[in-house]
Amino acid sequence: MPATEPGTPPQAYPRQILDLLAAAADRTVFEHGAREVTGAELLDAVGRISTGLRAAGIGPGDGVAMTLGVSPEAFAAMIAAQVVGARVCGVRGGLTPKQLRHVLTGGGTATTPANRAVVVDRSTATDELRGAADELDLLAVGDLLAGPPSATALDCAGRPADAGRIVYTSGSTGDPKGCVETYAGLGAGWAAYPDRWPAAIRDLATKLDRFLVFGSLSSQVMMEYTVLTLAAGGTAVIAEPTGGPEPFLPSAITRLRATASVAAVPRLHQLVTGQRTDPVDLGSLRALLVSGSPLEPGRLAQAEAVLGPIVYNGYGQTEAGLISILTPAETAGAPARLASVGRPAEMVQTQIRDGSGNPVPDGGEGELFVRSPGQAAGYWGDPAETADVFIDGWVRTRDLARFDADGYLYLLGRIRDVIIVHADVRYAGPIERVLASHPGVAEAYVVGMPDEQSGEAVHAFVVPTTAERPDPTELGELVADRLGQASRPRTVTFIDVVPVGPSGKPDKRQLRPAGD
Repeated sequence: MPATEPGTPPQAYPRQILDLLAAAADRTVFEHGAREVTGAELLDAVGRISTGLRAAGIGPGDGVAMTLGVSPEAFAAMIAAQVVGARVCGVRGGLTPKQLRHVLTGGGTATTPANRAVVVDRSTATDELRGAADELDLLAVGDLLAGPPSATALDCAGRPADAGRIVYTSGSTGDPKGCVETYAGLGAGWAAYPDRWPAAIRDLATKLDRFLVFGSLSSQVMMEYTVLTLAAGGTAVIAEPTGGPEPFLPSAITRLRATASVAAVPRLHQLVTGQRTDPVDLGSLRALLVSGSPLEPGRLAQAEAVLGPIVYNGYGQTEAGLISILTPAETAGAPARLASVGRPAEMVQTQIRDGSGNPVPDGGEGELFVRSPGQAAGYWGDPAETADVFIDGWVRTRDLARFDADGYLYLLGRIRDVIIVHADVRYAGPIERVLASHPGVAEAYVVGMPDEQSGEAVHAFVVPTTAERPDPTELGELVADRLGQASRPRTVTFIDVVPVGPSGKPDKRQLRPAGD
């Protein structure tokens, strides 16, 4: 199965990924325990699985849920499903039974068809999953790999307007929302195309010799940066060689000699804390992409002081993809930039709009709207939410933001993460940042709870930096001095670790008492 021949008409996504694997040939592209998988071997696996999927009747427009561990075969299965033109729906762990069934079936409606099949491996073919997927064809990766590839195994059949991938949110507001990426949108993306890489990605790509993969390839960030690693000539090294989950810990970086990986903000804090109390040799690590939630500038400075200039502070959304990255080089000698999330990538258009939807003057604050070639097309089966977020080709991020004179983007809070105190709107983001600026606070999270006197009141949950907790009164005064008495937390509760949802992001719902 050769790469695309010269003069061959261009094919749909994921043609470029197949060509990257063909070009890699005998180079190791995945390392999984003692196994080293070359580009040619992975391409053969894609061909075998796509042949098996077609034999099972899967083709353009069909929905296929993927419940797979982290392995080269899982990567191959996801790419193979897109080769045959299917709608690939990744399934993360940690879902409730109701949410699991919703994602597995695709939540079919009159206008959005349900999924036809679910692809599993030995680690995911549980009784719970079989029960939730009882109306779907259950396809095992091992069976799909068993036969030889057909002559047309790598012919890409995706239709531009069809959904090529649905990335589900964590379901923090009920059933997970599915962000739809069409084949046209996937083909307009950047990860597999070095000539499209923004400057920050070109810088990051030089550090991807050995990219640590963990968690789930259903994660949009993990999948895209794995593809980026292949395009950069690196190797994806998997942190679960024994079949059991291995946490993202310094030991994994050391043992696998990883040069790069990704981490949510809580994991970064754990890594920094671990290096302070029980340091290990992280000399191989050259880049750590932090994403998922805002990174307080003081914590970014601490991470750079402990880990070195390796932290890339990324900002993006499932709906919009990559928006910006702040690189270590940009913060060197410019500490004020630590509060920013970098400059938007070259292919991303941005606008700051006021509450009426009109652009604000330069330097003004408002809601950030973005537009990029590979952004999502909407939400699967949810036209009302689609109309609210995807507006005239733009994605409303629902993030408050501003730009400085040099074009650096600063996030100021979430539009909907608000607490109304005495009819006065208080945004949680600024309160959390003030609390996190205290030297005794590692992380801070703010929620609103009903209050008989003020309608709602601010309540703070704080992860202290040491066993000696800061004075709650002092924290309250710090907030009141900077933001006013209405923003002062009614209570300050100390916690050891913030609860997280299936995506690895902080889940503030779990901080509220049941029923609130």
